[in-house]
Amino acid sequence: MDEVKIAVLEQKLEDVNSVVLRIDAAIEKLSEVNTTVSRMLAVHEERITKQEKIDELLFAKIDKLRDKMDLDHDIVLSRISGLEKKVWIGMGIILCLSFVFRTGNIFSNILTPAPQEVIVRDS
Repeated sequence: MDEVKIAVLEQKLEDVNSVVLRIDAAIEKLSEVNTTVSRMLAVHEERITKQEKIDELLFAKIDKLRDKMDLDHDIVLSRISGLEKKVWIGMGIILCLSFVFRTGNIFSNILTPAPQEVIVRDS
């Protein structure tokens, strides 16, 4: 009977041994997966860091471009305002000149008195 117990124990030990070997293989595979995932995470973190630097550069360039566009916009607005002022002055001058030419007789009567009649008598 002892021999049967020993045989059963040996059989169980072999079964446990095969389970232990499978667990060891699984642990090795998990270790390899862990190493691979760590490498992938390092690569992705490096990419994220590079992308953040690129984003910072792009945002800085966008800010510079916005400032330049604001300056150019202000310059164009001031030029348009100046042109608008000149157009209104020109229209005023044309209006005044047309008024003067249409009513030229009124101004000539005011500025130069009408000649008075002179009567020459023989004495």
